[in-house]
Amino acid sequence: MKKIFAIISMVALLSVTTVNVYAQEAPAAATEQTVTDSSEGLDGEPMHQVLKQKFMEGGVMWMSPLLLCLILGLAIIIERVIYLNLATVNTKKLLKKVEDALASGGIEAAKDVCRNTRGPVASIFYQGLDRSGEGIEVVEKSVTAYGSVQAGQLESGLSWVSLFIALAPMLGFMGTVVGMIGAFDAIEAAGDIAPSLVAGGIKVALLTTVGGLIVAVILQLFYNYLVSKIDSIVITMEDASISLIDVLTKYLKK
Repeated sequence: MKKIFAIISMVALLSVTTVNVYAQEAPAAATEQTVTDSSEGLDGEPMHQVLKQKFMEGGVMWMSPLLLCLILGLAIIIERVIYLNLATVNTKKLLKKVEDALASGGIEAAKDVCRNTRGPVASIFYQGLDRSGEGIEVVEKSVTAYGSVQAGQLESGLSWVSLFIALAPMLGFMGTVVGMIGAFDAIEAAGDIAPSLVAGGIKVALLTTVGGLIVAVILQLFYNYLVSKIDSIVITMEDASISLIDVLTKYLKK
């Protein structure tokens, strides 16, 4: 997890740096395009060019934190998706292998099966088998306690994704407030209400709001997917743990 997070974090920092350089080198005329030019860009320009343009128009100071929230959030999500997919195993096949190993080679053979199988279910099975000599009640307590530990590991990192989901709209709304303040400052300084005076501030306000909401929506969709995936794995873990206890009860009674 740490390696993936570090790599994508570096990509995020490089992306922000590139945007800052582009902002400094962009000609002044690019920031003074009319509404007609912008609409033509939406129709004819590639999507990445349009996004870059809107990013610059929204203000690098406000859009960069939003981009950083998106990239870091997606980095954690990608890591969790990989981890959860690797944690998913066929519990019925695993339970059958453990049961066959118990019948042929005893507890140690069953532990070897669990040791050579990835995922939290195999780890829980191993803990239960390792404490089988102390009685079935101890096995139940061990399986329950270690199951809680594994469930906590499945949820690792989700609190950061939740933070980015909450932070992105707030950063967008902050940019909105600052943009509106700038618009009213321009009106106060000019002593007149003219569209050209307030258009820039209002545009920044709207773009930062949209940017924050887009980031939050994207991360929220992936967050809900991860939560549903974790719930499914936890239910599977609980069901498999009950089945293991039944298998061990039959084995210890022999």
